[in-house]
Amino acid sequence: MPPSLPSSLLRPIAPILNPVLARAARGGTAATVLARAGLVRPYLPSQLLTVGKVLTKWGTGPAGGFTALAVLDPDREGIVDERGSSTWGEMHRRSNALARALKERGVGEGDAVAIMCRNHRGFADATVAAAKLGADLLYLNTAFAGPQLVDVLEREKPRAVIHDEEFTDLLADASVGQRLLAWTDGSSGHVTGAGAPSSTSDDGLGTLDELIERYPDADLDPPGRHARIVILTSGTTGTPKGAPRTEAGIGAAVSLLSRIPLRYGMRIHVAAPLFHTWGFAHYMLAALMGETVVLRRRFDPEGFLQAIQDERCEAAAVIPVMLQRVMALPPEVRDRYDLTRVEVVAASGSALPGDLALEWMDQFGDNLYNLYGSTEVAYASVADPTDLREAPTSAGRPPYATVVRILDDEGFPVPDGEPGRIFVGNGMLFEGYTGGGHKEMRDGLMSSGDVGRIGPDGRLYVEGRDDEMIVSGGENVFPAEVEDCLARHERVVEAAAVGVDDPDFGKRLRAFVVVSEPAPTEDDLKDWVKQNLARYKVPREIVFLDELPRNATGKILKRELMERA
Repeated sequence: MPPSLPSSLLRPIAPILNPVLARAARGGTAATVLARAGLVRPYLPSQLLTVGKVLTKWGTGPAGGFTALAVLDPDREGIVDERGSSTWGEMHRRSNALARALKERGVGEGDAVAIMCRNHRGFADATVAAAKLGADLLYLNTAFAGPQLVDVLEREKPRAVIHDEEFTDLLADASVGQRLLAWTDGSSGHVTGAGAPSSTSDDGLGTLDELIERYPDADLDPPGRHARIVILTSGTTGTPKGAPRTEAGIGAAVSLLSRIPLRYGMRIHVAAPLFHTWGFAHYMLAALMGETVVLRRRFDPEGFLQAIQDERCEAAAVIPVMLQRVMALPPEVRDRYDLTRVEVVAASGSALPGDLALEWMDQFGDNLYNLYGSTEVAYASVADPTDLREAPTSAGRPPYATVVRILDDEGFPVPDGEPGRIFVGNGMLFEGYTGGGHKEMRDGLMSSGDVGRIGPDGRLYVEGRDDEMIVSGGENVFPAEVEDCLARHERVVEAAAVGVDDPDFGKRLRAFVVVSEPAPTEDDLKDWVKQNLARYKVPREIVFLDELPRNATGKILKRELMERA
């Protein structure tokens, strides 16, 4: 057990800790994590008193977290995007004004506000403003198709939708009372956005900037309830589901920080979509960590490197496909950028394919941390650089206050080394889908929806989705293992595999690959799988594509591949 911190050091931060962490902070692992992250800091008694009152009134979600940050560090650079930078104090005042505008337009406690924005300050304005009214926050995937949006909005029935102008046509068939624009593209071709003066769009919809300029920015009275956060599942196999959470509190941060060494005041480029669990987690972490959040509306691999270098970032939050695209750049382009300041590259959202982890660390240093989890269970395990060097295919180990168990179909533990269903227990499990239904529970643990095993090294290994396993000729085959094998071929850029019906074997595996020149043949790739896996895992067919269909969080859309199959 790590040594306890002196109570004299912990006492100054007691007013800003929730009850769970306050107990933990009196000694042990949580206290050590807080100290290492730089959260045990000297503050004036008046500051702490004010912050304590803020969190008591507003809670530890977006409203309270960012209001507290504005009290403690009002002049700290908060958000940097294409429009420039704003301090946390300025962002606080902007959200106050926008909250008044939303309230006048009928948004109140318990209503839902849907947000469909790319990564820019308008996302932050909308999030904090709605939370200050006690409204629930529904985050829409920017890659949703029109029918998906209509279905989700019909089910969730938000009072208002705040979106970027580019999504106006997609939302045209949705029945929504209030619509406001967070980012507009003017008819002259000049881009405007939250932080730059603008009035109404070409479609006549009001913009956030217009409202923020018109309404007072003084502090508001807190609502009677705190906002819920509703993150939608990826929808890779069907209609996206709403997974709501109440305020996670500081305990969620302690869990993450126990395995990923972020520090107070870092500059972090959050490239992962903010509407996704992973991007949103890092946005919320800034409220506790006093970080400067660097945002860019669209991901571009060279632009990603440029932003990290130019904005002097010490950390980045990404999804794995972003790392793939960076490593696909010519070596002379990658070598052009200095990332020596970067201490943490935190990835999540899907598995790291092939040797991507080793390739990244060989180029940019041992700064890669890969988190395994889901929208429903939050954080399950983290692979740090040591894990990724020693066992690149592993998901690492559980973070603080997290339990991972491998169970059979009857709910009993399986021996280490044998595959089974992954169940997770922590303080961040979701509450059940907004449209009804829940993940399976066993003794307080929730199914992640995946199959995996605990290796002899004590690390978690994820073998694939429990609903993707196929039985071919009496043998169990997980597509993820075959995908990873194909991705290790030097000419395979990315790979996916699905099970299709077979009259002789019940099911057979069909693989889809994107390759580089000189292109391998189908037989070349089948021989590669034969050399590395059992013969029954060799795909019967391999289809060559220019690119794999992905959603905005980088997950492969297997339902589209199934349609092609």
